[in-house]
Amino acid sequence: MSLSNWKSNEKLVGRIMASLRGGNVSHAYIIEGDTCIDKEAFARDFMKAICCSEMPGDGCDSCVSCRKIDHDNCEDLYYVRAEGTGTKSVKDDAIFELQENLKKKPSGSRNMAIICNADTMTKRAQNRLLKTLEEPYPGTVILLLSENRENLLDTIKSRCIFYRLNGEDDTDKESLKDADKLLDALIEGEKFFTLKQILSKSVKNREDAFRILDGLQILYRNLLLEKDPRGRLLKREEIFRAVGLIEEARRDLLMNVNYNYALKNLVLKIGG
Repeated sequence: MSLSNWKSNEKLVGRIMASLRGGNVSHAYIIEGDTCIDKEAFARDFMKAICCSEMPGDGCDSCVSCRKIDHDNCEDLYYVRAEGTGTKSVKDDAIFELQENLKKKPSGSRNMAIICNADTMTKRAQNRLLKTLEEPYPGTVILLLSENRENLLDTIKSRCIFYRLNGEDDTDKESLKDADKLLDALIEGEKFFTLKQILSKSVKNREDAFRILDGLQILYRNLLLEKDPRGRLLKREEIFRAVGLIEEARRDLLMNVNYNYALKNLVLKIGG
């Protein structure tokens, strides 16, 4: 779809479209969003908005450039993804290969790259990428997709434009409802048996586990921003601690820790 169809991020998309239409295309962007958001789809629409000749700054979905990007056969668009067994990460070799590809003369107006799971890049890979961000090849655009940009080097973050995708409207409503039940139980100091029952009903696989973590993160953020009256029942230090524990549980899942163990460990730590 075109960039303007991302209604849940209407204000952000409006700023991006205005910038692109004005010819202000940066060489590098960090696109951050929760697990439940299809950041790769957003990145493709972002690249279509840059390349489209029919509807520049948005994307028409029907011109040659848009169709090639949609069908994953654009010669000038390169993807980098996390690989490996156990803890998957973007390795140094993958960034080296990307750099070699970006040196090639594009068949269109520019070379482009989408680095998925950019926040899993090894430190060596990040340092290698930094060289490209410091001296980008003319016209190159690189999108770094991330769940947590704090895992990226400050030197990388300082060379990229940052956009945060709002996932609340895109989060599965059932998962957000389950996360809300869990939050209520945690605030009310329910016993572990009750917390475990809520988890067993709402979490059947790793994908469900990621979604409930996303939901909890949204809810705790609302508590922190005083958008939820339940925030008055907790100290700010307790909210910050819970957010840190949610991130810890997310890292455990990414490291292939059993999802039941990771979530039970999370509620024990928050509830304790």
